[in-house]
Amino acid sequence: MLDYYNNIVILTGAGLSAESGLSTFRDKDGVWTRHDLAEVATPEGFARNPDMVQDFYNARRKQVVEAKPNAAHKALARLEKKHPGEVLTVTQNVDVLHEAAGTAKLIHMHGQLDQALCTHCDARHGWSDDITTATPCPGCGECAGMRPDVVWFGEMPYQMDDIYEALSRCDLFISIGTSGSVYPAAGFVMEAKRARARTVELNLEPSEGASLFTESIRGPATEVVPQYVERLLSA
Repeated sequence: MLDYYNNIVILTGAGLSAESGLSTFRDKDGVWTRHDLAEVATPEGFARNPDMVQDFYNARRKQVVEAKPNAAHKALARLEKKHPGEVLTVTQNVDVLHEAAGTAKLIHMHGQLDQALCTHCDARHGWSDDITTATPCPGCGECAGMRPDVVWFGEMPYQMDDIYEALSRCDLFISIGTSGSVYPAAGFVMEAKRARARTVELNLEPSEGASLFTESIRGPATEVVPQYVERLLSA
């Protein structure tokens, strides 16, 4: 089976990291039920109240640092290592659990909480401490311009050209732990179908686009992802 699926693209969402203790966003107890996304996840919200937005992401950064990769992250890293073809993982998550598990070929389309972005010089810096409105950029030295390197609503996700190019060549597209409600990621399944790829959804609950997939498997990520990877590797 792996010889047939030469090029594999994997999309991962918050459901993959939920079992590592990181909150999802759109479930009944998710992040957006407790916070107004217009206030903490938009450029306009940051302009109105930068201190509040910085505090929100500072708290999330601490939570992410304490999290550990789970069995699903490790299974995907194993697939990348064992697969003789190409495996690209595209994640909507801003944690770094894929890297911690050993995944090497990875696109963080929504950015990373372990990085900061300077709005003055556009430089990115690895970051583990809090950011405040007075934090200077290590590059240009300007203050009041540092922000989390995450993609907010209304901003363009990162490396979209690379993602679409990979989808145009893929033989197998796997979507894991994502709601299927946020574009452009929600449209990736259609891009893969146009490339005549097999499309598989691994999710706790059906996503909004579940009917578009060739195969759907339900269950916790730590169970269904390792099982599916083993199925691919042993076929």
